[in-house]
Amino acid sequence: MSGLKKRIIFLIDMQSFYASVEKAANPQIRNKPVVVAGDPERRSGIILAACPIAKSYGVVTAEALWQAQQKCRQLVVIRPRMEVYIQRSMQITRIFESFTDLVEPFSIDEQFLDVTGSVHLFGDALQMAAQIRQRVWMETGVNCRVGIGTSKVLAKMACDNFAKKNEEGVFWLKKEELSNTLWKLPIDKLFGVGSRMKRHFHRMGIYQIKELAELSPQILARRWGVNGEVLWRTAHGLDDSPVSMDTYDVQKGIGQQITLPRDFHTFADIKTILLELLEEVCRRARSKELMGSVLTVGCRGADLVAGTGFNRQMKLTEQTNDVMTLYQAACFLFNRHWEQTPVRSIGVNLGQLVPDNVLQLNLFTDNVKRQSLAHAMDDIRDRYGTAAILRASSLLESGQAKERARKIGGHYK
Repeated sequence: MSGLKKRIIFLIDMQSFYASVEKAANPQIRNKPVVVAGDPERRSGIILAACPIAKSYGVVTAEALWQAQQKCRQLVVIRPRMEVYIQRSMQITRIFESFTDLVEPFSIDEQFLDVTGSVHLFGDALQMAAQIRQRVWMETGVNCRVGIGTSKVLAKMACDNFAKKNEEGVFWLKKEELSNTLWKLPIDKLFGVGSRMKRHFHRMGIYQIKELAELSPQILARRWGVNGEVLWRTAHGLDDSPVSMDTYDVQKGIGQQITLPRDFHTFADIKTILLELLEEVCRRARSKELMGSVLTVGCRGADLVAGTGFNRQMKLTEQTNDVMTLYQAACFLFNRHWEQTPVRSIGVNLGQLVPDNVLQLNLFTDNVKRQSLAHAMDDIRDRYGTAAILRASSLLESGQAKERARKIGGHYK
């Protein structure tokens, strides 16, 4: 094992990606405070990206647009153009692939690169990172930051905690130097520790990553099972997962969620949304030749302070990607757990996926006919758009299918 070559992994993050793309497309706003935000007319006026100038006024991602405008009166607000951002992300991926064939997207603006086998062609890791940053900037106008480590988790934390905060935009987080770098940071700077886990650690008297790293992994495993041991390994930079182009090929679930344009109060309106969401979930499942046997339904209430809402799942009697079968189950599940409070958002998910090459016969339902009809509707939508054929309920005031067809990932194209 000692003779194995140490891996060199990059995590490359695009700075204020959406806002950077907009500034590159319009030089007139390059020196202005720019944010990309959802449509305030439909209660989705949330900051999706803020440029460094806007952030200097205290504007932060995920806050309401009206709050950001109070902080900075001269804010330039741009509605998202998701098709453009996806195209630019793919262009950046092609740049990365000219440096290594091992490129793994982590999100639209973050990608892992394993450069172990090619770094010698570009000098060392730091020189290679500088060349990548220069090419991305010259070809797209987007500034990127590079975290370097011997594992994906080290590269991710190197980028988030150090590269994003230094002028060079590059940081190499080395395992032998963790006690003087990563371990000095607060516990919530550890990858995988959110606000809830942070509170758990604080109750244990753990405030720094160092205090977690020095614990026995068995103690953490007894308390949180596998996740406890994973957090201990993360603190030590231990992560054997490869950078792989097919990481996301094995799909665990297919879900769809919507933030509603107004609070929904009646089950009749909610049923319309459940049907529309399941239409999309089933269409995606059929396109991947999959079906599932676990349905999850959830909602978030209008009262964000009280935190109303629920997330529940049920095991189906058989695997399916039939929309009406799932719709009946979703209505039962929602009606059972909904406390009649106003609903702000609704989500559904189909899990425990298996290939759909086996069809369960039913004495009371013609599943073969249903499948043929579903595939015919899929063909029409694939050819003419998702709103080309709709159920009558989507034409009601509560229906959102036409509006959703104009969007990608919940945002306008």
